[in-house]
Amino acid sequence: MLKSLLIANRGEIACRIIRTARRLGVRTVAVYSDADARALHVRAADEAVHIGPSPARESYLVGEKIIAAAKATGAEAIHPGYGFLSENAAFAQAVIDAGLIWVGPRPASITAMGLKDAAKKLMAAAGVPVTPGYLGEDQDPKRLKQEAEAIGWPVLIKAVAGGGGKGMRRVNDAAEFDEMLQSCKREAASSFGDDRVLLEKYIERPRHIEVQVFGDTHGNVVHLFERDCSLQRRHQKVIEEAPAPGMDEVTRAAVCEAAVKAAKAVDYVGAGTIEFIADASEGLRADRIWFMEMNTRLQVEHPVTEEITGVDLVEWQLRVASGEALPLKQEELSIDGWAMEARLYAEDPSKGFLPSIGTLSVFTLCGDTRVDTGVEEGATISPYYDPMIAKVIVHADERQQALEMLAGELEFSVVWPVKTNIAFLVRLLRDPDVQAGDLDTGLIARRGDAILQDPGPTARDLSDAATWFARQSTKFSPMAAPLFGFRLNREPERWLALDVNGERTTFDYQPTTVGAYECGFQETGSPSEQLMLKGGARYLVSISRTTGGSGSAASDGAIVSPMPGKIIALAIAKGEAVTKGQKLLTLEAMKMEHSLASPFDGIVAELNAEEGAQVSEGALLARIEKGEWE
Repeated sequence: MLKSLLIANRGEIACRIIRTARRLGVRTVAVYSDADARALHVRAADEAVHIGPSPARESYLVGEKIIAAAKATGAEAIHPGYGFLSENAAFAQAVIDAGLIWVGPRPASITAMGLKDAAKKLMAAAGVPVTPGYLGEDQDPKRLKQEAEAIGWPVLIKAVAGGGGKGMRRVNDAAEFDEMLQSCKREAASSFGDDRVLLEKYIERPRHIEVQVFGDTHGNVVHLFERDCSLQRRHQKVIEEAPAPGMDEVTRAAVCEAAVKAAKAVDYVGAGTIEFIADASEGLRADRIWFMEMNTRLQVEHPVTEEITGVDLVEWQLRVASGEALPLKQEELSIDGWAMEARLYAEDPSKGFLPSIGTLSVFTLCGDTRVDTGVEEGATISPYYDPMIAKVIVHADERQQALEMLAGELEFSVVWPVKTNIAFLVRLLRDPDVQAGDLDTGLIARRGDAILQDPGPTARDLSDAATWFARQSTKFSPMAAPLFGFRLNREPERWLALDVNGERTTFDYQPTTVGAYECGFQETGSPSEQLMLKGGARYLVSISRTTGGSGSAASDGAIVSPMPGKIIALAIAKGEAVTKGQKLLTLEAMKMEHSLASPFDGIVAELNAEEGAQVSEGALLARIEKGEWE
């Protein structure tokens, strides 16, 4: 077994690797940027090395700094985790050339599977079914558009070097192809340093099925069964489960056999995932499941496989890197129960999953279930890295039990004031089609606002809050509130006002029996405010100190930056006429593109933005004034 290990990563996955390494008696070395100086993974490791400024391109993506840190600390091996340099064959080779052990597949395997077009050609030659599309070298936009027309709309544009849901665009018709192509190429260049793309036929009701594979240096390759990752937003997974709903034994055997065949075709060593796309229109059938790509690393969702097999995949990685054979043979692996994982993101689903930043003043994840995280209460969520802050994982005997357990664990978890997707996850888990296992990657988009928007507290909920305040402070009484009064020969008015997330809200007070609340409350340390918990949503409710309503900046045409970022595209000029919903500019933040649109028809009266500029949260980028023109 290795004696020492440097983890070339941060956050949740770094903490996850450290946990197993410590159990095995392996000394750990963390690396960190300026933004992560006080991060949990830095304090969890036996030693830590500063490798540069906060932007990943100046720290976590600089292989030379990571190798130098390993040598300076005497680390024997480097574990890349996922993301960053984990699928960079040149970095893997540099680690080996430096006399260190690379905890991952051979560089040649990464190269073979790293480019999606080459990987598909290789898989087709190996007898693995692949989706129809264009894998050619000619990247001229006109040629790509011609090929898209030949494939038939809709098509999917994918970055050749892509992964993690980035560099992917669905195109419904020829009219939007050019814009989608340029957006995809920009994101691919920014995320992977390679703007080449391929085209695939877009499957109308696709399911994302993937198989965990593992190889060693003794020629053994096994699979650890499948995962279903169909519940996605903007091509990024939010809930994963194992096994896949509706997967019969015949189909499972065929898909897993194809995955092992794919791994053997590239002489694979270590943990890897073969991703398939399935046409879900007629259930899961072996003849309608095609190879999509291979991820030559440990996946974010690996815990669900660990839960149903009882295998610690990080331990297997370290043992294989040490030269050992796989601990178990294929016939010794089996499925036990059902596991589900929810990715907890710092983002606002109601605003297009816009990332949220700030300090985690409250970070309490409910229950005794498994939580993989790299943050804790008091930590700061920065704009520099992926917004995932935790993974909540459950294991049960049956799928329905797992669904209820996961929804229950999330419902009364509390994260504040950073916005999260907790309420969205709870609603998703309780969606009738999700409950029935009728999944596909378009489910979230089809649900729209019904699943994305918080309904807000009801009059009964706010009445509960008023009663809660009355219990906490003798200075507040619903009966003495300004809007609560006697009216001659009529029922008394019962209107009260409380501030909800800073906005004054009036409601019809409904007397509540103490202890009969329909929502939960958590104290904030102030008798005049509380956190209301309902259906996974969090509302800061406080005793109203104003008599007027609150305004909204959206109505005055102000276009402000929702978070720190870089303007990468500007589609307007001062004085130009715009229409409601027209894209004005594109902001890049947290490795994602976010478009800002006009709230109404009007004219660009003010413009403070330019391409390439870095902007802060709340910065006024433009102002649209209502007007008429010919």
